[in-house]
Amino acid sequence: METNTNSSSKYEDILSKSVLIQSGSPAVYQLIPKKEKIGTLTRMTLGEKNPNKINKTILLVGETGTGKSTLINALVNYAMGVEWEDDVWFQIVEDEKRSQSESQTSDVIVYQIFGFEDKTLPYSLTIIDTPGYGNYRGIEHDDIINQRLFDLFRSEDGVDEINAVGLVMKASENRLSDRLRYIFDSVVSLCGKDMEKNIVALITHSNGRAPKGVLQALEAAKIKCAKNEKNQPVHFLFDNCQDEDRTEDEEDLKYADKISMKGMNQFTDLLGKNAAQKLEKTVGVLEEPMSLKTCIENLQHRIELIDLKKTEIEQTQKALKKHEEEMKNNEKFTIEVDEVYKDKEPIDGGMWWLVFYEAATCCTVCEENCHYPGCTMAWYPSWCEVMKDGRCTSCTRKCPASDHVKEKWKYVNKTRKAQKTVEGVKAKYEKNKEEAEKKESLLETLGKDMEKLQKDKDRLLEESFQQVVQLEQTTLKIDAVSIYDHLDFLIEKMKEKGDMEKKKKLEEMKCRMDEDEGIQAAGKAKN
Repeated sequence: METNTNSSSKYEDILSKSVLIQSGSPAVYQLIPKKEKIGTLTRMTLGEKNPNKINKTILLVGETGTGKSTLINALVNYAMGVEWEDDVWFQIVEDEKRSQSESQTSDVIVYQIFGFEDKTLPYSLTIIDTPGYGNYRGIEHDDIINQRLFDLFRSEDGVDEINAVGLVMKASENRLSDRLRYIFDSVVSLCGKDMEKNIVALITHSNGRAPKGVLQALEAAKIKCAKNEKNQPVHFLFDNCQDEDRTEDEEDLKYADKISMKGMNQFTDLLGKNAAQKLEKTVGVLEEPMSLKTCIENLQHRIELIDLKKTEIEQTQKALKKHEEEMKNNEKFTIEVDEVYKDKEPIDGGMWWLVFYEAATCCTVCEENCHYPGCTMAWYPSWCEVMKDGRCTSCTRKCPASDHVKEKWKYVNKTRKAQKTVEGVKAKYEKNKEEAEKKESLLETLGKDMEKLQKDKDRLLEESFQQVVQLEQTTLKIDAVSIYDHLDFLIEKMKEKGDMEKKKKLEEMKCRMDEDEGIQAAGKAKN
């Protein structure tokens, strides 16, 4: 094929700052953008920002293998004004030959494309990529990405508005998996309820024909998105293979380019017209539910600890009654119980340039996890979102921030078999020397401790119940799944307590969620 001899001069400045990774037709170059960290996220910036120029922001969402990376490269080339006849192609997305540890720290990448506003587009581009959705690490990793997007939205150096959310799907798709449905619902929730008209389908691997299967799948799944004059989901077609060798199948590749250029023209035209959706309201709406979720998780952990302590006392009481006669004559007589203790369990986290990206904020006085999971952006415990006016809103004693740490471990409740003497039991449970002299007071003391634990448990259950009710009233899709995960636990505990009224209310809440297709999909995806 004929090569445009002006290509070298046309892209002279860019070529001098790029690396040739594939010669031939086309010549493929790796762009070298400025790479920096925004907390746990990566930002890649090409060119210099002009504050007088308009910027448009796109959030791309989809499962691994749908072609998001190729689509990002195509968007960048389109913005740069690259045409088929130039016989050159640029890629900004790095090759996926990274170590596992690096890929875990770069789950959300923000690409900024500046300086080409006088080419194809009258505006610069910000593209948010969410790699990792649907990969082998599972839905728990997807939840982490959702948290990081939220962190991006509320960061001073992050993104405060979005012009379009692109749901990237293959043209061959004819149904939405539970996993994909969960992904879409989660991200839409993060973006806020007003984002619906800005959500569009970006369909890859297209042959140019109407994507009936994809459109039917979106309709069947009741995905909320922008609609066209036919009341169909707004969609754009792409067959991005512009970097493939053109010495063979040139006509087919040229036709594929034609499909992609048409899709680019239509999509970027809509992007230019779309009003940006501000994310300030979304951040405000989400902060309260996330704080409540953290408190519920902490309360559940404390209730579980009380149950373990009660079991230990019950075992002690039973053994004391059984061996009462032997112990009268031998205080060194031993009994075996499941002793409760706190332990530190490593979590899958670490540091990236002094930023803990998967760590837990823990109180060393209460020995509790005050914020885990989801504590991704705070460098220090004092910066964690559970801290208000220098004190923790989550732990039992509401301790100062200085009593907290942010490390690669969390507290867990454990039990171990332990041999106890009568003297040892007294030392643990009796309150003063006067009581310690009375052997017959030991069982009574244990009973009083049991009563106190039950009162503490009842109080925590009531607090958890009130917070779950409040959370259901304020929540969006992503948080509804988290509520659902706590309901079985609370229903069982209310049943044990005999509070049938609250048990019934929780069951009604669960029933409503069982009828929600999005939450159902999330539950299936997690299993």
